[in-house]
Amino acid sequence: MRQRLRLSGGSELSFLAAGEPSKPALLLVHGFPNTARMFEPMMTALSERAYLIAPDLPGYGESEVLAAPSFTAFGDALAELLERLGVGPRYLYVHDFGAAATLHMAMRAPEQVLGLIIQNANAHRTGFGPLWENSLDFWAHPTPENTAEVMSVLSLKGMRDQYVMGVPPEIAAQIPAAEWEEDWRVLQLPGRMETQRELLRDYGRYADRFDEIADYLKRRQPPALLLWGRHDAFFDIAETLSWMQDLPRMEAHVFDGGHLLLETHAAAVAPLVAAFIGRTEQQAGRG
Repeated sequence: MRQRLRLSGGSELSFLAAGEPSKPALLLVHGFPNTARMFEPMMTALSERAYLIAPDLPGYGESEVLAAPSFTAFGDALAELLERLGVGPRYLYVHDFGAAATLHMAMRAPEQVLGLIIQNANAHRTGFGPLWENSLDFWAHPTPENTAEVMSVLSLKGMRDQYVMGVPPEIAAQIPAAEWEEDWRVLQLPGRMETQRELLRDYGRYADRFDEIADYLKRRQPPALLLWGRHDAFFDIAETLSWMQDLPRMEAHVFDGGHLLLETHAAAVAPLVAAFIGRTEQQAGRG
């Protein structure tokens, strides 16, 4: 069910919710260029196992833009959403751009994290493959040339690439063009392009926190489940090993999918998430 909440800063946040609040809470946070709709198939499958909250991040989907968008501000908005909903300890779905917001929130209140579900999310330099060279140059020494190159992702082709770049044709064929066409439509709404430009800059500041994030993971050792599309053109598969080195008890699954794994593998992922939550709850004496 779609709901809306007016944040203390004045912007309206739109989100999907399913399941009973008495169940373990799972915050599902999308990345670029998606919205909460990417989780809809999985939410149906998980609604009896967990209380599911899937927001459209500010400036995405049906959520309004923030006056000063950043991943820190996004993390604060998510924390406010959960507080206003009366959600205490929670599981966090960590994915793509959403990782920068959810990990910021996790490190601010580590006692509230029941576990992490990590799906094609970068938190180490190992995830930066060849496609990141322009971004690394841009963050270090922005020029008109590398700025234009980095911002070129904000196009219809850039939207499509998130879904199908590097994905085998028979798998890519399962993803309808309507998905990236809708992302492109939303991106052209007032304030949306400006939000994305700021986030592309801010991701460099998120990368500067990778050592801090690694320290958090190693010290806290939250229960974790890793789900990865091996054909991700953006986050190198070597990133999976870095996650597992930080979290050596992590359960890990690699699928024959792409960066947006749920577009093709939601039916396979959902039972793994349900089992992970059930097992973690039981081991903690809550289930």
